[in-house]
This record gives sequence, structure tokens and C-alpha cells, in this order.
Amino acid sequence: MTTQPTAPRGKPRKAAVAAWIGSALEYYDFFIYGTAAALVFNKIFFPASSPATGTLLALATFGVGYLARPVGAFVLGHIGDVFGRKRVLVHTVLLMGVATVLVGCLPTYQQIGVAAPALLVALRLLQGFSAAGEQAGANSMSLEHAPPDRRAYYTSFTLSGTQAGQILATAVFLPVAALPEEHLLSWGWRVPFWLSAFVVVVGLVIRRKLDETPVFEQEIATGETKRPRTPLAPLFRDHWADVLRVVVASVIAAVSTIFTVYALSYAVNTVGLERSPILWVGVLANVAALIAIPLWARLSDRIGRKPVFVGGSLGCAVLMAAYLWSLSIGSYPLIFLTGVLMFGVVYSATNGIWPAFYGEMFPARVRLSGMAVGTQIGFALAGFAPSIAEAIGGGRDGWVNVALFTAGLCVLNALAVATGRETYRVPTEELGLKPPKTNSERERDAVSV
Repeated sequence: MTTQPTAPRGKPRKAAVAAWIGSALEYYDFFIYGTAAALVFNKIFFPASSPATGTLLALATFGVGYLARPVGAFVLGHIGDVFGRKRVLVHTVLLMGVATVLVGCLPTYQQIGVAAPALLVALRLLQGFSAAGEQAGANSMSLEHAPPDRRAYYTSFTLSGTQAGQILATAVFLPVAALPEEHLLSWGWRVPFWLSAFVVVVGLVIRRKLDETPVFEQEIATGETKRPRTPLAPLFRDHWADVLRVVVASVIAAVSTIFTVYALSYAVNTVGLERSPILWVGVLANVAALIAIPLWARLSDRIGRKPVFVGGSLGCAVLMAAYLWSLSIGSYPLIFLTGVLMFGVVYSATNGIWPAFYGEMFPARVRLSGMAVGTQIGFALAGFAPSIAEAIGGGRDGWVNVALFTAGLCVLNALAVATGRETYRVPTEELGLKPPKTNSERERDAVSV
């Protein structure tokens, strides 16, 4: 008689803290690019274009980073499911940090011509490749360490870390944005990118000390994970519907990209509002999100993922219109109120739930690949939302078109989530597994044959 090896107990707090800190550092890198694209890249890398075209091109380079994310998802998802979650998390923070520092070292268009935006796009692609494995790896790590009845709470720390990264990125740009235009465009914009060198060191130290998940170690011990095989074959053979659902649901990230990139550009470049107050809206909204995300996650551990997720999606559809309208009329009290309420509170209902909800759709042997591929294809679509919004906006009154566009994406997300299966009460070891057929189902199958 043989006995199955016993998996070591999880360390949910340690995994959650590591996910929070790592995601904060990683997404600091990712979001300082978005802020720079909205404020200065049109003048530094695309000065030969008209102001409107330069802004559109600068926002397009932000979206280019999302093109690399599906590719990174395939590669890093494979590595994480075959060789472990920890290895992915170490590689992603290193690649992201190096690419970001190099952006800060780039010569401008005035110095080397079209080679400057070409190099910018290449480094943005490396950022996107790295980000593809970051959240899926951190979410898988946290979920597989967490107790079954608190999976959403512990996985939500990954997204809290993402919000902290946005706060840090915006906070660093606040004094930079206040510089005189000459200093901002010559050297000031480079400083936030150079500071990423510290990100690399801190991230590597934290993640190299993290333990592998009990679930992955159990699969290694029982021989269920074979290193030479790719998890993509069983993923698309047995779980293609869940991958598709995650792709559609992940388009909700367009709320974030439109809020952080397009709305900032619209407020400053189109309406003519001051940079600093609009940046402060992002800081306060993300501070609110740090509080709201774990609260929404704990609620979903009690009542289910779907009602919280769907409510957040539909709420964003309404409040994005209110936020863009407040920007168009230049009312700072309304801008702060609607911005913090929409992005800080209501959007957090989706942000706090998806790390658990998406991960719970897949079994452990394809979990990281399933989450990475599904989310990164959806995020790639969301990454170009600011460019689409800029194209359909058409001036100061174009916010209505952007609001309707965003609302359509939110409704699409709500339908994808609402038609999925509820997973919050499923034991961790049974996640993603098809339930055995009942007697009536077997009899029905026999009759049909």
C-alpha cells in the first residue's frame, strides 16, 4: 500500500505580503510609463506631429505594451506551471525593472530622430512581456497558499499592490510635473524611470526568499506535473471555454486604462486643466482602493464572487460617465468626488475579486497559464482603450462617446461574469475540475446514444 505525499501547509500571510510588495514595485514601473505617455511623450518622442496626433501616438505606445502581454502569457505561463510560481515572479520583476530604467536613458527625437520612438516601443514591449506573468504568478501563489474560505481576501493583496504601485508612480510624478516645462522635458521626466533601479533590488530580495506553493509541490511529489510537457495543450483542449470567459471578463481593465491615461490626457490637453490636481485624483482614488479592495474580497468570500463582480462592473458603467462629464465642465469638487468613488470604490469591487474568480476556474496544473493567457489577451484589448477613446473623443464634447464606449465594455464584462459558475465554496483541490455526472445525466447520455 502506498500513500500520497502530504503537501506542506501554506503560508498565506507571507505569500500575500510578497505578492503585495512585488506587484507594487512591478506596477510602479508599468504605470509611470502611462503617466509619462499622457503628459510628456508627445513632445519628446513625437514633436514633428501636430499636438493631437502626437498625443494619439504617445498613447498608442502605452497600448503597445499590451500587445506583448499575450506572448508573455504563453511563455511565462508555461514556465510557472512546469517549473514553479516562484521562478516566474523572480524573472518578471527583473525584466520589468531593467526595461524601465532603460526608458529613462533613451535619447529624444531631437537627438536621434525616428530611432528614439522605435527604441521606446521596443522597451515598452519588454515591459508588457514581463507584466504578463506578474499578476497571474502572484495570484496563483497567493491562492494556493490561502485557506479555502479566504481565497479572495488573500489573492486581493496582489491587486492592492497594483494600486499601491499606481500611487507611488503618480506621487513620484507630482513634483516632476510641477517643474518648469523646460526642465520637465529635458531631464525631469527621466527621474521616475531611473528610480526603478531600486525596484529591481528590493523585488529580487523579497521574491527569492518566497516558498513555492503547497499545491505545486504536491503535484511535483505525486508526479502529476511533467516538466517536458506544455500545459497549453490540456488548457485549450479541456478549458477553452474558461479561457474565453476570462478574456471577455478581463476587458473591464479598460476602466483603469481610460481613467489613468485617457482621462488624464483629456483633462490636461483638451480641457486645459492643471496637471497636479488631476494627478491627485489618481492618488486619492488609489488610496481609497487600498481600503476597498480587501473589503470587497472579504464580502465575496461570504456571498460569492459573481454578485460583487457584476455590481462593480455595472457601477463603473454609470460612474465613468459622471467622471468624464465633471472633467468636461472643469468642476474640481465633482472631479474628485466622482473619480474617487468610481475608481477607488466601485471599480475595486471587480479588482478585488478577479484574482480569485479567474484562478478558481482552472486546476493547479494549468492555473497560471489559464489566468495569464486569458487575462493578458483581455488586457491587451483594454490597453488600446485610451487610443480608441482619443480617436472617438473628438474634442471637449467627445467625452459622451468615450462614456458610451466604456459602458459597453462594462456590460460585456458583466455578462461574461454572470454566466460563469460560482466558485467561492469549491474546495481548493477541486477547483477547475469537472463535477462527476449525476445518475440522471448518465441515463440521459445513454438514451441519446
